[in-house]
Amino acid sequence: MSVRTQVFDFSGSQGQRLSGRLDLPDGTATAYAVLAHCFTCSKNSVASVRIARALAARGIGVLRFDFTGLGQSEGDFSHATFSGDVADLKAAVRAMEQEGYPPGILIGHSLGGAAALAAAGELPGIAAVVTIGAPCDTQHVIRLLDRSLDRILHEGEACVRLGGESFVIRRAFVEDLHAQDQKRRIAHLGRPLLILHSSRDEVVSVESAGVIFQAARHPKSFVSLDTADHLLTRAADAEYAATMIAAWGTRFVPVVEPTAN
Repeated sequence: MSVRTQVFDFSGSQGQRLSGRLDLPDGTATAYAVLAHCFTCSKNSVASVRIARALAARGIGVLRFDFTGLGQSEGDFSHATFSGDVADLKAAVRAMEQEGYPPGILIGHSLGGAAALAAAGELPGIAAVVTIGAPCDTQHVIRLLDRSLDRILHEGEACVRLGGESFVIRRAFVEDLHAQDQKRRIAHLGRPLLILHSSRDEVVSVESAGVIFQAARHPKSFVSLDTADHLLTRAADAEYAATMIAAWGTRFVPVVEPTAN
């Protein structure tokens, strides 16, 4: 099935414009999903684009968007927090619903997976959640800050090199990460959960997938991404992930008829 992509900008949790792209099948979509990208990535990351388009080719329309202060979205990343990302994700779901594309699936890659787990419980229309290479808690990001952490805590902020780019990280960001209780959220998720993770993930250890799986209640499933890297840079890995998500989703997500043109 061929795929078409359209601009889908919407207002974030603080009224800022968030930049999105909606990948749709040329025919009628059987379901819709919202995809949350990895930490400091964007809607145009290799994994986000490939997974969204592969799902659209399988009949599932997908919104991928830039979190506040990243990519083409408005806002200052130095003022962003994990809680803010969760709020933006909820805003994305509401925007989709308002435009007649009610999402039944939340998909999150890496820290985006943690955001999906945090947001789903407050979104009654979400029928299922998928995580890809997600950490079991938000402390993982704090560990990434490594040598800059002391400076952030004592001076209030620091410029940190992440993924080849520099970002200003503030104390509020770290404090917000400390305040998250992901284990409780996972235990009370109340949604079918699909966990995708590679045993060779060099950024988030596969042990995180085990912790998430143990904390979650049934129905829950784990699929190994085998030799995939964390960013799913090989096209075959993204295709495989999309195939698993589409097949699994048919068991839990009701078929919808779009009302928008």
